[in-house]
This record gives sequence, structure tokens and C-alpha cells, in this order.
Amino acid sequence: MASVTLHIQSPPLNNDVVSLPRNHFPIVTFKTTFFGSSLTANGKPLSLPKTFRTQPVITSSSSSSSSSSTHTFDVVIIGAGIIWLTIARQFLIGSDLSVAVVDKDVPCSGATGAVTGQGYLWMVHQEPESDTWDLTMRSYKLWQMFAEKVRAQGLDPLQELGWKRTGSLLVGRTAKEAATLKKKVKRLSEAGLRAKYLTSDALRLKEPELEVGKDGGAAFLPDDCQLDAQRAVAFIQKANRHFSIKGRYAEFFHDPVTGLLRSDSSSEVEGVRTFKNTLYSKKAVIVAAGCWSGSLAHDLFRESDILLNVPVKPRKGHLVVLENFSSFRLDHGLMEMGYVDHLHDALDRKSSHSVKVEEGQTPSVSMTATMDTMGNLVLGSSRQFTGYSTKVDESIINHIWKRAGEFFPKLKELPLEDFTLDRKVRIGLRPYMPDGKPVIGPVPGLMNVIIATGHEGGGLSMALGTAEMVADMVLGNLGIVDLAAFALQGRCC
Repeated sequence: MASVTLHIQSPPLNNDVVSLPRNHFPIVTFKTTFFGSSLTANGKPLSLPKTFRTQPVITSSSSSSSSSSTHTFDVVIIGAGIIWLTIARQFLIGSDLSVAVVDKDVPCSGATGAVTGQGYLWMVHQEPESDTWDLTMRSYKLWQMFAEKVRAQGLDPLQELGWKRTGSLLVGRTAKEAATLKKKVKRLSEAGLRAKYLTSDALRLKEPELEVGKDGGAAFLPDDCQLDAQRAVAFIQKANRHFSIKGRYAEFFHDPVTGLLRSDSSSEVEGVRTFKNTLYSKKAVIVAAGCWSGSLAHDLFRESDILLNVPVKPRKGHLVVLENFSSFRLDHGLMEMGYVDHLHDALDRKSSHSVKVEEGQTPSVSMTATMDTMGNLVLGSSRQFTGYSTKVDESIINHIWKRAGEFFPKLKELPLEDFTLDRKVRIGLRPYMPDGKPVIGPVPGLMNVIIATGHEGGGLSMALGTAEMVADMVLGNLGIVDLAAFALQGRCC
């Protein structure tokens, strides 16, 4: 197993946006491996452009023109989810580069706007020394620093981001699960987090409506937080759009990418062609299109000498939102231990909490529960492979409700039909990788094309760290040797 050390430098501060100091973490090391579901590519080796242009050229920041037009930027980002949003932000506050984002739809219309609706930034279900631990931990710290910076500007993180330090509870209901939770608390404590094991009696004091039985218990992390994903997205996007006034930022939505622009002399990717526009890139093209990244990459390179396989798949998820819920309140974020198993379920794996649905699909359902800032009870969550379908499946909704009732007896007394008028269902497609690790790094043979996808349900929790890594690659903070290693290995984390 190789390692890549990111030497972090402090970016120039901008008084108009929330910027995060990086000298608090002088060095971050991410373990890297060649991922199991191999990312493969062949082609002529290329390097990142060595020029660093500080005066961006933006001919237009509007995509409303009916005729095709040409624009030039330093960085072009394909995709409009939380990963795209935070990558764009990192370039805007940490460099002088200009950024364009392009997507076939509108911002955060996929997993970010749906299945990340619970907005939890929890470490309680993470595993120290796992492949994604350092990236998740770095992002965890960055989100905390982000909230503090919002507060330092005289704003309320609760109002602006829906930010709450609720603490999180990973609960088990059997003696075997309790023993596992005790070991987990020990590992999390050794990794530097405040963690405590709660017996069933102690847990009842924390959450009176939760029932885990006399043998059950919970791992409790009092410092874990949650936010309102939609508020946070709106806040960051507003800050990003501020840079359009300075000629450094532009958005091109409802404008699908149709192809890459290749240089005749070096075969380097010079930009992208969309349905309405031609977008030239001086530094890098970044593919951060969530579960569509694999098919998009395949289509973009179909007629080139690059054979690229990114085996990311859409993994459908349902959340049930009960608006203005008043039967009881939750003071912490909760998830059952089965969530960890379901997170890593393989395509052919049968879960102990599965429910049969049409076409032989076997989705997994595990209890997660949060109370948002508006007093809405948000219940989840499901995972299933149904292609790109986002159709509501009532059998899944019923199973989520039934599973929640096993932990909250009061819900068994409340028929789901009673909430018809106050019920919303959020559906999104998580970008799933077969080995459970995101793809972050340059395309082998095309060092100025970077892919960032495959975060599954951890897009929100890993977003800020991913953005930092991608920016370091483009800005050359890793150095050409490390960049070559990224390309050969095909991914980080």
C-alpha cells in the first residue's frame, strides 16, 4: 500500500467568502491503493500544464444564448452535486483561477438534493484505519471550521447552514452488537475522538423514545454534527456566484456535455463541447458527475485512444420526511448498526434487513433518524440497484416505516396513512463503487483530466477534503512525481 502526502499551504484569504485556514493541519497523508474494480486507461502520457495564469479570461457568464458560443476558463467542472460545488469553491477561495461548471440539469438535483437530506456529518459509523478514514476525518474538521468561520462573520450557522452539534448514536439491540459497539468506542477514542459507550439505561436518558432492549446499547459521539444539505448548498453557491462579479465564475446548466476538445499536437484535452457552448480549459477538466461519471467518461472517450472504465453505479435511496412532526422529538442523530453493513453491501449480497420487491431486486433498509431545524422527522434509509430510476416505491416507504417502528414503539401507534398530507419522499441516486472507495485522481494518460466520484452516501461528509485534494492536484501542490503515482494507481482512498 502506497501513501501520498499532501503538503498543505495556506491559500490567500478573501474577505467576501468563508475561507478555511489550512495551517491548522500542516500535513495530511492519504493511503492509496489501486481500486478493486479496476479503473483502466491507455494512451499517450501527458502532464499538467506548467503555466499558472493569474488573469482569467471569461467572455461571458451566461448560458442563455440560443446560439453556440465560446468561453475560456482555467478549470471546467462537469457535474453539479456537492462534490462539484465544493471543488469550485476551493479553487475560488484558494487560488486566482477562473472556474466554469456545466451540467445537463440544475445544481444538486441528484443525491445531494435527496438522499443526503439528513445532512449528517458523523464519525460514529466510520472505522479508523479504513481507506476512507483520513479523507473523512479531514472533511469532518473542515466542516467544523467552516461553521466557525460563518459564526466569526457575524452569521448564525444554524440559520445559514442548518448546522447543529447534535451528537450521534450508533445503536445495537443485541448483546453481540453491544460488544461490537464497545470495541468500536475504544477504537474511535484511540483515534482521537470523544466517544462513549451507553448502556440501554443510559441511552434511554438520552433518547426516551428509543427502545433497544435490555441487552442493547450505543456508541455516542457528542461532537458529531448535522446540517441542512439544501441550506448549505445554497450558502456555498451564493458565495461561489459572488466571484462571477470578478469575472472568475460561470455556470452552464441545462447544457449537456457532448464531447471533449483534444489538441492536434499533443492530444491534451483543451476543453469540453456542450449542446450550447464550447468551453476551453487552461488548467484542467474535472469530471464530478456522481453516478453518471462512469457512463459520461465512457461516452467522452469513446472515439479516442483512451479506454477508460469507471465502474460507478447508481444506488437508489429513499428518505421519508414527516413535516412538523410533534409526537416526539429527537435530540441526537441516530442510526442502527445494520447501516454500516448495508453501506458496504455488494451487488449480489443479501442483507438481514432486506425486503423483496418487483423484478427480484433486494434492497437493504436500515434505520436512520434525525430531526431537522424545521422540526421535521427524517427517516431512512434504503439502498437498492434499479438503474437510473427515481420512481417512488411505496413498498420501500412502508419498510422504512416498519423498521423505524422497531426502534421507536410510538411510531407503531401512528399509521403512515395519517401523514399523507405532511409526508414527503426524497429519492436520489448515490454513486456506488464496488469496493466502497471513491475515485479521486487524474485519468491515466491525461493528467489534466481529473475524476472525482464514487462517494456513495458519503459525498457530503467527504466533500471538503475531496475538494482540497483535487485543487492540490491541479495547482501542483503534490508535485509531478506524486501526480504520476496518482495516474498509475488510478485513485486515492
